Amino acid sequence: MNYQSFYKMTNTIQNYDWGSKTAMQNLFSFQNNSAQRQAELWMGAHPNGCSLLLIEGELTKLSDFIAQDPQLILGEKTADEFGQLPYLFKVLAAEKALSVQVHPNKQQAQEGFDKENQLGISCNAFDRNYKDSNHKPEVVFALTEYQAMNGFRSPAEILKHFQLLNILELEQLVEAFSDNLTEDGLQTFFQVMLLLEGEHKMNALQALSIYAKNNLYNPLFHLIADLETQHPGDIGLFSPLMLNVLTLQAGEAMFLDACTPHAYIKGTGLEIMANSDNVLRAGLTPKYIDVPELVANTIFTSVMTENLLLKEKSEEGWQNYIVPVPDFKFSVADNVSELNVKVNSAEIVFAVDSQVRLNHRNGSTITIKKGESVFIPAYVDHYQVTTSGQLARAYN
Repeated sequence: MNYQSFYKMTNTIQNYDWGSKTAMQNLFSFQNNSAQRQAELWMGAHPNGCSLLLIEGELTKLSDFIAQDPQLILGEKTADEFGQLPYLFKVLAAEKALSVQVHPNKQQAQEGFDKENQLGISCNAFDRNYKDSNHKPEVVFALTEYQAMNGFRSPAEILKHFQLLNILELEQLVEAFSDNLTEDGLQTFFQVMLLLEGEHKMNALQALSIYAKNNLYNPLFHLIADLETQHPGDIGLFSPLMLNVLTLQAGEAMFLDACTPHAYIKGTGLEIMANSDNVLRAGLTPKYIDVPELVANTIFTSVMTENLLLKEKSEEGWQNYIVPVPDFKFSVADNVSELNVKVNSAEIVFAVDSQVRLNHRNGSTITIKKGESVFIPAYVDHYQVTTSGQLARAYN
C-alpha cells in the first residue's frame, strides 16, 4: 500500500437520549434534518463507532488500517505498550445530564472483566459491569459553558447540606454521619443512601423536591429541581449535595480520574479518554446500579474544586494540558501559521471553529473544515499546521 501522510476521517455520531438537537449543528454546521439528539461524535478505532478513512478510493475502518502495521502506524512505543490506538477522541453535546458514574482503575477493570467472563455473564447483559479490561480516565475541554459534577465535597460540607434539608427519613443516617466525618463515614453514608428503597426512598426524595422548589434562588437547589424533571424518583438527585458542582468556561479543561464519581450535566466539549467502555453507575439513570461493586471501586476522598481544572503549559504555539496518564495527551492551538509539529505517535487533529490546513515536506497537504478531523500516522514524523481559528490535537 502507498501510505499517505494525512487521512480525512468519516466519524460516527451517537444519538443518545441526553444529547442535543442543535449544538453540533450550531457549532459545526452538521446537518440534522430529522432533529435527532446528536450526543457524541466519535473519532477513533473503538468497535462501537470506528472511524473510516478513504484509502485508495475505498472507505476503510481505522482499526483495520492500524492492524496492517501497528508499529509503523501507531509508533513502536505505543504499539508495544497498548497494541491499539489507546484513546478515543469525542465531541460531546449534553442537553440533559448523563448518569453519575465511576470508572475502575486498570487493575480493577482487569479483575472485574475476568471475573464476569468466568461467570459467563454476556457482554450485552443488563447487569454486566465490565465491558473490557481497560481503565477509562477522561479529559473534557469546554467549547461552551460546561456544567459537571466531579469528586466528593468535604464531609463537613456534605453534612451541612443534609442538615439544612432536615429530612425525617434521613435523620438517623445524617446523625451517624455527623459522628464520623471521615472517609469511612462518607463511604457508609454514600452506600446507605444508594440502598434506600420503597416508601423510605420515596418520602426522602419528595422532601428534597419540596425543599428544592422552595429555594430555586439557590443555584444548587435550582439544579436539583431541574434534574428532577429529567430523572424523577431517582436517588441520584441527592448527588449535587455530595459532589462538587462546577461550570467550566470555554477553553477550560478538567480531568476525571479513576474511582472518582462524576457526571456531565450540560454543555458541549471535546472529550478524550482511554479506549474503554467500563462504567459503574451511581444515579440519574434507569440503567443497572451495582452498589457493592460501585463502592468497591470508589475512593471516598474529598477534592477541592480549584484542584479539578487541568493546568496548561504553553509550548511552541501549543497549550498542552498536563494529563497524569500515559494513554493520551491533549493540546490546542489558536491562530497559527505553518506551525511545525513533531509526531511521536498516531494523532488526530480536529478543526474546532475554522478550517485547518496540514502540510508535509513531501508535498502532501489537506484542508479540513470546522467539525472535521484528520488521522496522522506516527510515520509522518513532522508536519506543519495553519489555521485562523482553533484546532485540537489528540495523541499519546
